[in-house]
Amino acid sequence: MKKLIGFIMVTNFLIFTYPVQGNNDPLPEMQVHFIDVGQGDSILIQTPQNRSILIDGGPPGSGKKILSYLEELGIEKLDLLVATHPDIDHIGGLPEVLESIEVVEILDTGRLHPTKTFANYINQIRKKNVPVQFAEKNVPIEIDPMIHIEVWNAYERYKNNNKSSIVLKLTYGEVDFLLMSDVEKEQEKSFLEEYEVQAEIIKVAHHGSKTSSSLRFLQEVDPEVAIITYSKENDYGHPVNRVIENLYEVDAMIYSTAALGNVVINTDGTDYVVIPQKNPIKKLIEAIG
Repeated sequence: MKKLIGFIMVTNFLIFTYPVQGNNDPLPEMQVHFIDVGQGDSILIQTPQNRSILIDGGPPGSGKKILSYLEELGIEKLDLLVATHPDIDHIGGLPEVLESIEVVEILDTGRLHPTKTFANYINQIRKKNVPVQFAEKNVPIEIDPMIHIEVWNAYERYKNNNKSSIVLKLTYGEVDFLLMSDVEKEQEKSFLEEYEVQAEIIKVAHHGSKTSSSLRFLQEVDPEVAIITYSKENDYGHPVNRVIENLYEVDAMIYSTAALGNVVINTDGTDYVVIPQKNPIKKLIEAIG
């Protein structure tokens, strides 16, 4: 019960004390959307200079929802599409997205995967003749001079899809997002040795799986907000209790797409506000009742 009360209190604090503050010369906002695609990932970044980046496309059947989401925002073109790795819950919806909206460029791992879903994804790339770049570790993504996007992890021979996932650290001013895709503890350990891992917002790795989110890593990241993307009906037990306990241990405010639907974070590079599609306090009260 203490955890539930704490969740309600911290949620209330987060929503009402991190709004973007105006000043005489405000910076433009950046928006990061964690789209609810069920058991999978799809993240949309609207940069301060109106570039649109889509990271992953959820499982098959998600394309229509993603396209509708983009349409509601008035987005008619994706400046960059990132496929973090070729698992079905990350690229399943991308063939439909590629078929229906202009994509300027794709960032991919370069890892082949013998599935029908991957074949559909590749066929659409060829059909639309979209340029593809392969992600390289420590080669930044240059798409908007107002933000900095570092590539921390990319495909390496003899590593499985998850371990080869593209991991990005997105920085706008003083606000950092760590987008962990599906990497595992082995990669987390390497990050601790190679990078400054602290970030205000973390997209929790592998949907809260037991393979990731070690306590030591989370302690060093020290996130204020943790986003977990998963479906309530998943067959994998995501998220596992250990990951939730570790996030509580570091006092992270947890938002899940399973409970709250789409989650949007607006930031001006100094402050940020978290906007869930569904009211988290109402959801918790319903759960307690």
